[in-house]
Amino acid sequence: MTTDPTIRTQTRTKAGTKAGAEARSRARTKARRRDRRVYLRSHPLLFALLAATRGRPVRRLGGGTLLVHGTAAYREALTRLPLDRTAPGTTGGAARAARVEDVLFDQEGSGHRAGRRELAELLGASGTRELRAVWHPLLLRRLAPLPLGGTVDLVPLARELAGSVVYALLRPGAGADAAPHALAEAAAEAAAASVRSHLPGPPRPGAGAAAIRAAERLRALLGPGADARAAMLAVAAVNTTVAALPRAVAWCADAGLWDQAADPALRPALADELLRVTAASPLLPRVAAAGGSVGGCPVRAGDRLLLVARHAAGAHVRDPDGRRPAEPGVARLVFGAGPHACPGARLAREQLVGVLAALAPHRPVVTRARVDRRAALPGWRSLVVRAAA
Repeated sequence: MTTDPTIRTQTRTKAGTKAGAEARSRARTKARRRDRRVYLRSHPLLFALLAATRGRPVRRLGGGTLLVHGTAAYREALTRLPLDRTAPGTTGGAARAARVEDVLFDQEGSGHRAGRRELAELLGASGTRELRAVWHPLLLRRLAPLPLGGTVDLVPLARELAGSVVYALLRPGAGADAAPHALAEAAAEAAAASVRSHLPGPPRPGAGAAAIRAAERLRALLGPGADARAAMLAVAAVNTTVAALPRAVAWCADAGLWDQAADPALRPALADELLRVTAASPLLPRVAAAGGSVGGCPVRAGDRLLLVARHAAGAHVRDPDGRRPAEPGVARLVFGAGPHACPGARLAREQLVGVLAALAPHRPVVTRARVDRRAALPGWRSLVVRAAA
C-alpha cells in the first residue's frame, strides 16, 4: 500500500486529469453526433457520398464531375481555375433558370462587381459596428427568458437577427412594409428553392416553379425600390445566419465550451472555430469555364466541380477549440476564397461573438432539437435551449 502523501496526491491528480479528459472527449462526441444529424436527416445520400469519397483530395465521378475535398485543391479551384459562374448546375445558373438573375445569385458582369464593392463597404468594420446597434438589443430581448428559467428557440431568433440586419441595410423606402421575421422567412425560402435545384441527385418536380414563386414573394416584401444588391444581401445574410448560428450554439453547449465563450480573449477565436466546423455552406457547386487542373487532377471545360468546404476546412476531423484554433487561412475557407469570397464574413463572426457573449453567463443546454428537412443547407428547424440548472 502506498503511504507517501506526495505519491497519493500525484495518483489522484493523474486520475482526475484522465477523468476530465474522458469527460471532454464524451462531450465532443455528443456535439459531433448531434451536428451530424443535420446532414443525415436532411441530405443523407449527399452526406454518404461525401463521406465515402473524402479519402482523396480530388476524385472524379463518371466523365464530368469532380469532388474536391482537399484544402489546397479547394483553394486552387476557387482562385486559379477559370469558372463559368452562370452555367447550369451552379448557383448563378439556377438563378437564371428561375428567371431571378436580377435578384439572386448572378455572379457575373459589371453590375455584380459593383454590387459586391458597395456591399463590402457596407459590411466593413465601421458598418458592422453600426449594425450591432440594430441586432444586439434584439438579441438581449429575445434571450430574456433564460435567467427566469424559460426557454428560447434559437432558429426564429437567428431569422429575426438576420432579418433585422437586412432591413437596416435596405435603401430608404425599400421593404418598408416588411417585418424582419417575414423578410427573413421569404429570403430563406428563396435560397432553399434556388440552391436545392443544383444539389446532386434527381431533379425535384416543380422545383423551377417553386423557385420563381419564392423569388416573387421576396421581391414583393423588398418593395419596388429594392435593387439586386438588397435581394442578394437578404438571401445571403439569412442563409448564413440561420444555418450556422443555432448549430454553433449547439456545439458550444454539447461540447462544454462555455468557459471559452465567457473569456473575451478566447471568444473571437472560438467563434471562428464554430463557424469553421458548422460550415454553413458545406458544398459549393461550380463549373469549369476552361481546361486546367485541380489538385493534380486534369479538368476539362464544362466539368462540374463539387467543392466540399466542410472538408477543406477540416470540419470533419478537427473539433472547435478557441485555445488551439485552425490556421485562419483554413478556417476562412468556409466563406470561399479569392475575389468571390463571402463579403458578409465579418458580420457573421461579429454576430456569433455577440451571441456567445450573451449566452455564456447562462451556460445553456439544448432541450429540444429538430432538423429542417426542407432547407437547402444543413440546419435546425428548431433548437430550444434553457439555462443550466
